[in-house]
Amino acid sequence: MKLKIAFATCVQLGLSCIEEIYRIGGNLDLLITLKDEKAKNKSGRIYLDDIAIEHNAPLLKIDNINDQEVLNALKEYQIDWLFIIGWSQIAKKDVLKIPTYGCIGMHPTLLPIGRGRAPIPWPIIKGLEETGVTMFKLDEGVDTGDIIGQGVIKLDKNTTATELYQKVDEMHITLISKYWDDIVNNNITLAKQNEGEATEWPGRKPEDGEIVVGMTMDEADKLVRAVTHPYPGAFYNNGDKTYRIWSAKTNKDEGEIKLRDGYLIPIDYVIEG
Repeated sequence: MKLKIAFATCVQLGLSCIEEIYRIGGNLDLLITLKDEKAKNKSGRIYLDDIAIEHNAPLLKIDNINDQEVLNALKEYQIDWLFIIGWSQIAKKDVLKIPTYGCIGMHPTLLPIGRGRAPIPWPIIKGLEETGVTMFKLDEGVDTGDIIGQGVIKLDKNTTATELYQKVDEMHITLISKYWDDIVNNNITLAKQNEGEATEWPGRKPEDGEIVVGMTMDEADKLVRAVTHPYPGAFYNNGDKTYRIWSAKTNKDEGEIKLRDGYLIPIDYVIEG
């Protein structure tokens, strides 16, 4: 029996997965995304109208993944698996239990490390040597479900958020391609997460990108790289001027930041103040 698959996303990471599913000959029985006016400023925000038309797939636009219209649609289309990828709202029990076999998500860390928010900036800020992407079966927790598969991404001292986002996107595609047949044939193997290794990372706001006097050069360098495009960018205030820094050179011989004194040298910035 052919399983029926639905996919919910509103960002590029999810669209890349959808494109890969169609590229390898797969099919989706229902697409779900946010209403056009919602989350317009969300990093990587995309729209599914074109791909839905191209592949003659039903498209449902919603306010929240837990809305009754979502529950109704999952029942109407008799969905067996629901992918929820690149979606900030947490799916509740009512959504999780309707698909015959459950829901599948992806998280851009090597779970159980890095549960929670800002999974691309944090590995750079923390100076990790590797991160990755985890495909897992969703449960009622936040990034706590059983693991289907993982892919490792190596980091170095020059990795930027822009580069890492691209590698994360590519790893989403790799994992979709690797596990698609197992998913549609209901032949996946699940592995429990090791709770003893679990860490949670907090959310980040644009104001968290401020460079302040007293930061080490290493801290400032990591921050600039971690919050560059597609994020709001690092910045510092100088009087009534705000300098937004997208990339920078650092004087490695200096231990502390002395802004506008030659120790932090912006090489690509815009003046916003």
